[in-house]
Amino acid sequence: MIENTNGDEPIVTVKREQRLDQYGRAYATGKRKNSISRVWIKTGSGRILVNGKSQDVYFSRAVLRMLIAQPFSVTTRDGQYDVFCTVKGGGLSGQAGAIRHGISKALDAFEPDLHVVLKKAGFLTRDPRIVERKKYGYRKARRSFQFSKR
Repeated sequence: MIENTNGDEPIVTVKREQRLDQYGRAYATGKRKNSISRVWIKTGSGRILVNGKSQDVYFSRAVLRMLIAQPFSVTTRDGQYDVFCTVKGGGLSGQAGAIRHGISKALDAFEPDLHVVLKKAGFLTRDPRIVERKKYGYRKARRSFQFSKR
């Protein structure tokens, strides 16, 4: 913790620390909709493995691959980290969002100086939107049954 004095009141800034495991990797958990991802990053050539498969094989849509790479492009760290992640639950879009969230949190653990950039881009915040539950007397969450006059 570093204390700066600015006139009357002191300004306290917290110095963040790098959090790595015994293998030199940073770990984080990412969540989106019903998907949960476990992400490990380490310095490398930019390879991304999702559930043991290459990201090109697991996510065939280019939009989802772009979504996963966003934390690296915002922080200008393209091709500097290898990512190994496991993801389960939900669909492919939710899984890609969970991986993006996990990569952002792991990057924050690996390089604490990137926290401000990632926070400003909104990658460290968990997206709280989930599927609305079905209500009694309705066909879906808000859709009524078809009205019949006769």
